[in-house]
Amino acid sequence: MSSTAVNVVLVHGAFVDGSGWQGVHGLLTRDGYRVSVTQNPGLTLEGDVEAVRQVLDLQDGPTVLVGHSYGGSIISEAGTHPRVSALVYVTAFAPDKGESVQTLLADSPPGTPAPPIVPVGDNFLVLDREEFHGAFAGDLPAELAAFMADSQVPWGLGAAGGMVTEPAWRSKPTWYLVSTGDRTIPPALQRKMAERAGATVVEASGSHAIYISQPQAVADLIKQAAAGS
Repeated sequence: MSSTAVNVVLVHGAFVDGSGWQGVHGLLTRDGYRVSVTQNPGLTLEGDVEAVRQVLDLQDGPTVLVGHSYGGSIISEAGTHPRVSALVYVTAFAPDKGESVQTLLADSPPGTPAPPIVPVGDNFLVLDREEFHGAFAGDLPAELAAFMADSQVPWGLGAAGGMVTEPAWRSKPTWYLVSTGDRTIPPALQRKMAERAGATVVEASGSHAIYISQPQAVADLIKQAAAGS
């Protein structure tokens, strides 16, 4: 890469925190990229977007904004920020105006299994612990998947149902990594969203947690976006 620094902001999805990006972070920083990892409150889409915009405000130049899973909804809304030069969706939701994660899942292709999301109290959701490994992290070791299931961050209904108002993929160059073994977001839905967004698409065989299991594939796509190739 050139001597000019390239900034990357990594945005995690529901039920997890930013620590899952460690492998991607390491690969990018070793190649000279300046990487920031957000920690989203997960209560409302608006609050998560504001948290990401605060990180974008601190960037000193063009920035690749990357979202995994629900993080795709966040970057769709926050990506209109003037620092954002490109968007990368990693097996992520890419809502259009007036859409949310809930509406997109409800519109999944017929016959595709619904992710095992269960309510916690009146205002939060988690993934069923016993089904977490198969649904979210099928290509990760069982011990790691069990820890992730036990350390879940409850996801607010205001985040799951938060609707995008101005999708950034309509105005920013976009890349999309489809995980063909994903059992949380059906691959057919991923392809549909990626095509609608006019994204440059790469496919890889992996679970919903491909950003953890295959950090090199994710980092390579981010580098493509950073180079504009």
